[in-house]
Amino acid sequence: MDPLGDILDGVRARTAAFCQAVLDPPWALRICDEAALGLAAPLHGHAWVVPDGGEPTLVEAGDVAIVQGPAPYTVADHPGTRPTVFVHPGNRLITADGTDITAATKLAATTSAIGFGAEPSAGSTILASGVYDVSSFVSGRLLATLPTVVHVPRDRIRSPIMDLLHVEVGRDGPGQQVVLDRLLDLALIATLRAWFARPAGDPPGWYRAHGDPCVGRALRILHEDPAKPWTVAELAAATGVSRAAFARRFTELVGQPPMTYLTHWRLDLAAESLRNSEATLAAIARQVGYANAFALTVAFKRVRGTTPQQFRAGLADTVPAA
Repeated sequence: MDPLGDILDGVRARTAAFCQAVLDPPWALRICDEAALGLAAPLHGHAWVVPDGGEPTLVEAGDVAIVQGPAPYTVADHPGTRPTVFVHPGNRLITADGTDITAATKLAATTSAIGFGAEPSAGSTILASGVYDVSSFVSGRLLATLPTVVHVPRDRIRSPIMDLLHVEVGRDGPGQQVVLDRLLDLALIATLRAWFARPAGDPPGWYRAHGDPCVGRALRILHEDPAKPWTVAELAAATGVSRAAFARRFTELVGQPPMTYLTHWRLDLAAESLRNSEATLAAIARQVGYANAFALTVAFKRVRGTTPQQFRAGLADTVPAA
């Protein structure tokens, strides 16, 4: 798998969390669902995405915005419109006076309306939205490269995914939720590809390097088998260039020497296992390419400033008691 694939592997659409609403002005939704990532895509009309303390972003029909959480933000017809509906975890909809309107609107499951009915008028906005869980520690690499709001105009997204979502959301066939979740995952991938590829873009080094015939192949090799005791010479031979040329090219494109990149990737994978499994430190060390628990502990402490045991204990401390 390539670096973007590995990093996106832990980002998944939440079940039953894609919806479509018809909104008549003035309208404003306060998003406080604590999702790691949210998607907002007007299919008709427009929307303003207003992060707390950030600049409002105008999103026109056909555009897609990916908003980074879990901090609250507002989606509205105008930056100055006060929220009338608050979207809480589980897609619970609460009005400004505290009334729960989740069941009435059925916004969590199907096409629905907030305001004046399900038929759009000239000034209405049809807003498609969805949220994503980020369950993988390594996906933090992706979040660290993104601004709070990723806005991609329609003409930059060379994919029919949003059109397919628009068609599918109103259907009720077998496996429909799986279809919607997978389309929403693809919408995220298409949006991020367009974002990184834009002329003014500044994508991370691992993304830029993916298209390089030499370094891109080396990255795929490292991600497919990170536990192998790689050397710069072996990677150079696998990519068909000299050792010096390979090391220079890799560092230039990725921003790190090959072995430094590999170390950080191994430690990301180790942190992922520490977070999501009960495997022993010795087993995790072998999985990510270290001879034993001591070697992994030394590397983890040197790079991350804490030991694997302390890292795992800190994660346990953040889990609420049952």
